[in-house]
Amino acid sequence: MMTQTEARIRHARLVEEIRRHDHAYYVEAKPLISDGDYDRLYRELLDLEKEFPDLTKPDSPSQRVGGAPLSEFKSVRHDAPMMSLDNTYSQEELRDFVNRVQKLLPGETLEWVVEPKVDGVAVSLRYESGVFTVGATRGDGTAGDDITANLKTIRSIPLRLKSDQRQSAPSLVEVRGEVYMTRAGFEKLNAERKAADEKPFANPRNAAAGSLKQLDPKIVAKRPLDVVLYGVGQLENPKPEIRNPKSQVELLGWLRSFGFKTPERTWFCHSEDQLFAATADLDKIRKNLPYETDGAVIKLNSFAQRERAGFTAKAPRWSIAYKYAAEQAETKLKAITVQVGRTGVLTPVAELEPIFLAGSTISRATLHNAEQIRAKDIRIGDTVVIQKAGEVIPEVLGAVKEKRTGKEKLFVMPKQCPACGGAVVKEKIAGGQKEEAAWRCKNLNCPAQKTCRVAFFAQRRALDIEALGGIVADKLVERGLVDDPLDLFTLPEEKLAALNLGTDEEPRVFGAKNAAKVKEALARSRTLPLARWLFALAISEVGEQTAYDLAQFHEALEDLAHSKLLRDVLELHRLREEKRKDEADAAGRRLIKSGFAQSSKKKDAAPRDAVVVVGPVAAQAVLDWFASAAGRDVLARLKELGISPSGATEAAASTSHPFAGKTFVLTGTLPTLSRDEASELIRKAGGNVVGSVSKNTDYVLAGESPGSKLDKAKELGIPVIDEAQFRAMLDAAHTLG
Repeated sequence: MMTQTEARIRHARLVEEIRRHDHAYYVEAKPLISDGDYDRLYRELLDLEKEFPDLTKPDSPSQRVGGAPLSEFKSVRHDAPMMSLDNTYSQEELRDFVNRVQKLLPGETLEWVVEPKVDGVAVSLRYESGVFTVGATRGDGTAGDDITANLKTIRSIPLRLKSDQRQSAPSLVEVRGEVYMTRAGFEKLNAERKAADEKPFANPRNAAAGSLKQLDPKIVAKRPLDVVLYGVGQLENPKPEIRNPKSQVELLGWLRSFGFKTPERTWFCHSEDQLFAATADLDKIRKNLPYETDGAVIKLNSFAQRERAGFTAKAPRWSIAYKYAAEQAETKLKAITVQVGRTGVLTPVAELEPIFLAGSTISRATLHNAEQIRAKDIRIGDTVVIQKAGEVIPEVLGAVKEKRTGKEKLFVMPKQCPACGGAVVKEKIAGGQKEEAAWRCKNLNCPAQKTCRVAFFAQRRALDIEALGGIVADKLVERGLVDDPLDLFTLPEEKLAALNLGTDEEPRVFGAKNAAKVKEALARSRTLPLARWLFALAISEVGEQTAYDLAQFHEALEDLAHSKLLRDVLELHRLREEKRKDEADAAGRRLIKSGFAQSSKKKDAAPRDAVVVVGPVAAQAVLDWFASAAGRDVLARLKELGISPSGATEAAASTSHPFAGKTFVLTGTLPTLSRDEASELIRKAGGNVVGSVSKNTDYVLAGESPGSKLDKAKELGIPVIDEAQFRAMLDAAHTLG
């Protein structure tokens, strides 16, 4: 048995040794001992702290993962704002930026530092007397979430700063950087999620952001997260004689001296030519970096010059992010398969020779429909160019025709459904003569459609039935346990628990725990609002926004079956087509008065030009669905189950809000809100969310990596706002209300 004194001495040595090995392994990538030897040291530390609990301190390596899950994150206010950067997409724009800074600092010599733009989550780390005390997300730049417990699980973040006789830790320092998920770790994590029938992450940044949002640090500790630090927000040194960094180059060395992980490669540039050369060099090597990067961050080196250059309302004038063009690659189109969706639409899918691009391995990409394949002249066996920018779904841009060998084959859409063998047809649009681009399987008993409807019904944006993904939906339909999504409500829990997700030779049971999750989620779904139910029912032409719009003007699901508003929309459309202007004006006025249409923004527009909340195609689809046998059956079954979704609760309240009737387009990654969360806030305020920018768009809400939608908005003169401005508008409206 050790004495208290002996234990304290041994504990101090173990802590110091483990910190040294953590730094060597996680920061310098130069391990000094084997994993087994490290595990023995760590186990000895845990045993010692168990025997002598008073030795456990906040900066002990044992505190990397500890404590019970949180109920919620606290908000942390940043002492100095965490600003975002302006973006530039061309060398001409980059040259304009340099010229702007030179005008702010006339006659001064400018030196620049170029760093990789890490595609991660911005964080701040606060150290008091050398000990890590608080870690937070950027949030809206003024305040973020306290994620200290989650950040402690990242072993490249020191819990105590390195110091020696030559250098003591500052009394207070707040360092800033990006948490990211490694490329290799992302691939492994997604493989594990697929094996567990969980939805894979879209890209490493989403995976990192989702991990840091976890309330249980033990889950975060299992995620392959890392960090790179490159800035300081607040700095107080105990000794006035200690010289603080005066430039970015000095700062990076200073951060490394305290044990922080900084960018692997940076460029120090004395001229504009060197600056352009550095961005080109980074573009060549960025695929070899351990993290995703879509650009270069360019910073004025001198802190004194930065202070004189100043800031705009949301970004520094002395720094900018230079974004590279969307990544493209060539690969082989091995085959074109056809998928059947929830509404019976047949979608051709490109089966590709796997290739790593923009953070993930791509082996499949949608080809949308047969007409697009013909328009792009894409053939089976072609070498094709694919593109994937940020979160965008992989897209086949076209064929490399000069690489054709003559063996390539034209694609022909099948005349029968590949899932059930039923006939496929093209339907007329809104009862007119023009056909849809898509082919549809009309067999409602098609197993592929059944599976898609069940999976769609359960997805997060619909009824959010946890643990019920595509594989589970497929097996439920295949085993004959579920024929329709509503069958889930009457499926015995024990049968769900016994569901075999594998094969007869290699069974894999769904399990009691997962079955309980599904049943709990189904119980919660009974009280979800009408908009969620409308979306979940997978009615053709009814997306998330249309479901929300319909719910604002109808109190119950049954009301949609005989909706006068939808019939008025069809009547207005018919009168327009027949050019019966006076009658169309009268119909338009009625719809405007009801709130289901707004006056057109066109100059000298007549009431017949009113913009309806839900268009004629969707209106006809909804009425047709409720008139069908399937629609009538759903209403009857919901009544049997005692489920009565209600809506029309927020329409009146939202009409006075500044967002009421306004159309938003979302693009890029917002600092704290997911697209679903931002869309929900807009809709609750009476606004609309659409997918593409047009002259009818009122605002574009833009985050990081916005893409072509931002360019379109600038071209049309549409106001572009960031999350901070968006929240300010919401807060102002709330205050006025």
